[in-house]
Amino acid sequence: MTTISAGLVKDLRERTGSGMMECKKALVETNGDIEAAIEYMRKNGMAKADKKAGRVAAEGQMGVAVAADGRSAALVEVNSETDFVAKNPDFAQFVQAVADLVLAKDPADMDALLALDLNGMTVEETRKALVAKLGENLQLRRFERYSTDGVIGAYRHGERIGVLVELNGGEVALAKDVAMHVAASRPICVNESDVDAALIAKEREIYTAQAADSGKPVDIIEKMVEGRVRKFLAEVALVGQPFVKDPDTTVGKLLKGKGAQCVRFVRLEVGEGIEKEVTDFAAEVMAQVKGA
Repeated sequence: MTTISAGLVKDLRERTGSGMMECKKALVETNGDIEAAIEYMRKNGMAKADKKAGRVAAEGQMGVAVAADGRSAALVEVNSETDFVAKNPDFAQFVQAVADLVLAKDPADMDALLALDLNGMTVEETRKALVAKLGENLQLRRFERYSTDGVIGAYRHGERIGVLVELNGGEVALAKDVAMHVAASRPICVNESDVDAALIAKEREIYTAQAADSGKPVDIIEKMVEGRVRKFLAEVALVGQPFVKDPDTTVGKLLKGKGAQCVRFVRLEVGEGIEKEVTDFAAEVMAQVKGA
């Protein structure tokens, strides 16, 4: 049996970032061949990642990358199972590296992103290796990349919300202010005319049903409903919302005063739309105690 020295284990740890016992096991399995051990760990990590792939990952981080000229920016959501792992430095480094890669390479879709090279391995191989290291299911969920001849504002609120805004005219500082507003106020579109007709019809139906109980004449009810629809449109369209830094003016008036127009925006929040598993922690602990 090959003797595995502490120095060899140390070298493998520095090259892979994995734990001491995992490195020693890999070296034992490969008779002290460090290159073979790295390959062994990669394969073993992929197997572990496949086993964890079905577990819900609804925590995580948003990654933001902005080009030096301010003309392009990228937004990436990477999910983990727990908030604890989402705060891990290795996880955060991976998220930022992927965001930088999206900005630099402009992949067409998620498959193209996962196939890109990241420090000698594909993004997918790197993800699986990180799964093995951190012990949780980690998933690249989605990304956005903007490129323009105008101005792009990028904003990350904490680690969970990311926004990109494209302006025609104006300056980067203005675009970033609008991005901060989008993070806080959650508009669903730029202009009132962009609101989906089916959504407007649904809101109108709800307002009509509510107003019907008022006992007022039909023509008055119609005016009440239309007034509420106009208010709804102003609330959900970016340009009609009161600007968060100055509620006395709307975002539309702010942009007009700066000679700018908002072309588009995207707001992503970690875990939105993912149904989280509800865990009874006490029951889980008791089950482990009984199992032991």
